[in-house]
Amino acid sequence: MNFAVTRVWSAALDLVLPHTCPSCDQPVAARGLFCAPCFGRITLISKPFCRCCGVPFGSEYQAGRGGLCVDCASDRPEFERARAAFVYDAQSRGLVLGLKHADRTDLARTLAPFMVRAGGELLAEAELLVPVPLHRWRLIGRRYNQAALLAQELKRLTGRPVLADGLVRLRPTRSLGHMGREERARELAGAFAVNADRATMIENRRVLLIDDVVTTGATARGCTKRLLAAGAARVEVLAVARVGHPS
Repeated sequence: MNFAVTRVWSAALDLVLPHTCPSCDQPVAARGLFCAPCFGRITLISKPFCRCCGVPFGSEYQAGRGGLCVDCASDRPEFERARAAFVYDAQSRGLVLGLKHADRTDLARTLAPFMVRAGGELLAEAELLVPVPLHRWRLIGRRYNQAALLAQELKRLTGRPVLADGLVRLRPTRSLGHMGREERARELAGAFAVNADRATMIENRRVLLIDDVVTTGATARGCTKRLLAAGAARVEVLAVARVGHPS
């Protein structure tokens, strides 16, 4: 089913099926809207946050020199800026995991407008959206790349072009959820590369890397290094959610 047919089919379903909250399935006024209780449990990221990695500042994580968090001040990431819509907590985790593992591909359309809100400045300057890749065996098992779905929804909302296969994952990596910062970096070392057939499309372009969750930033940094080595003029990062206190 091509994209145009999918949109027509989706519009037809909207006319006959009730709209429900993406989080709890309670009735709502329009598709993609959260009910009031679920929306109240979502923690949107807003200023103040680190001007580089976007981690929100608070009582446990304070601004350091030049508006940077402690981690960025001591080890500045290769990307210019990273932004995310939500703090990765119990509420947003359910949404991300639903998109990622439960075939809830509809959630990409729900989450993308929040990403536009959080990353408007980045999107305005981006010349190319590149999703974080899955390894081919994981892609076969999952049947879709959630980061690529998010990128396509961002394209629909902003018109920014997407290079879905700009990056490739050279080898499968273990789940990073239980790993600390250094172990994540070791696990991802050498895991990414720029697709040689797409390298000329990346040269001298301002690239916005799209992902679902930023934790320690190891994945974003690994992808950024490869994009810059291929000649990208600048790399920034936009995600659905990020861990509030990665240290």
